[in-house]
Amino acid sequence: MIELALIMPVVLVVVLLVVQFTMVFHGRQVADAAAREGARVARSAGTGDGGWQGAAEAKARGIVRAVGPKMLQAVAVRAWQRGDQRGVTVEGDAVAVVPLLPGMRFRVTSTFGGPIECFRPDTGGTGCQ
Repeated sequence: MIELALIMPVVLVVVLLVVQFTMVFHGRQVADAAAREGARVARSAGTGDGGWQGAAEAKARGIVRAVGPKMLQAVAVRAWQRGDQRGVTVEGDAVAVVPLLPGMRFRVTSTFGGPIECFRPDTGGTGCQ
């Protein structure tokens, strides 16, 4: 009986750590899926209007709501463009199994991007037409 009383808290902490790691991993998978789909929308929008940012961010938020609405909290989605690269960054807090300390959080960040999908002529230029 004494051995069980000494070992049980350690076993309980190990089990809770495994569950917390699983929640963070799953939150990361949700953020990856949302950023990937948002980046796909951002890259395929072409070089025309600036409405691609809103569409990409809306797609990423929709994926978070569809795949894991409670797995990520305080979600922030940001579409970005650097030169001919576009992408989406998704950030959020993974679910805490046991909130041990006030303010303790498990932040998950995922970024996906790539070149804008457009026609590039064989003349050696890097810009889209």
